[in-house]
Amino acid sequence: MKVKEVSELTGVSIRTLHHYDDIGLLVPDQVTEAGYRLYSDENLADLQQVLFFRELGFSLKHIKELLSSPTFKRLEALELQRDMLVQKKSQLERMLATIDRTIQSEKGENIMTNEEKFKGFDFAKNPYEEEAKARWGKKAVEQTNSQFTKEIQEDMNRIYYKLADIRHLEADSIEAQEAIEEWFLLLNRIGSYSLDAFKGLGEMYVADERFTKNIDQFGEGLARFMRDAMNVYVDQQ
Repeated sequence: MKVKEVSELTGVSIRTLHHYDDIGLLVPDQVTEAGYRLYSDENLADLQQVLFFRELGFSLKHIKELLSSPTFKRLEALELQRDMLVQKKSQLERMLATIDRTIQSEKGENIMTNEEKFKGFDFAKNPYEEEAKARWGKKAVEQTNSQFTKEIQEDMNRIYYKLADIRHLEADSIEAQEAIEEWFLLLNRIGSYSLDAFKGLGEMYVADERFTKNIDQFGEGLARFMRDAMNVYVDQQ
């Protein structure tokens, strides 16, 4: 399948698929003489693994490390991912119950204890990552973790400076959109940002003076420029 067909099938944008190829996470089995990427059924199975792991909060760097492990087994991973998603579903159900009770409390229909207000929240270490370490190589994942924070910070600063250098351009310019896409992809290495969440974050860059002050240290007006570029990026997807 060509990259456009894979994008239409999976809902993953063409730009994201290109990014996965560039970082060696999902490299198509073939590339034609004309430069077209051709994805095999094996590639699609790997992409499914990427999406499952992303849903469970794994970074792209971690996923690449796991998929390239010589001890990685897809069936075993699917069984583990199912267990993880069941656990996640259970936690979400507890949080939904907490929200419902909190709404009732706000309406004066019941009284909640302080303990009840925080049922379902869990800020412990990612249990899914711990399980993955145990199954597919603790050392490999921990090596990735030790480098992750430093590399992310360096990448963030690099993109800030790049955007600061072009903040005099229009937000919909090619240069601005290419740089802001790098920002979107970087944020999705750290967490999971939908397009709506990305747009909302951009608004916060301007609405919250703490964000504005931090971003504008790279260049006056950068926060507003990033907000505008993020809006354009989302609208064009």
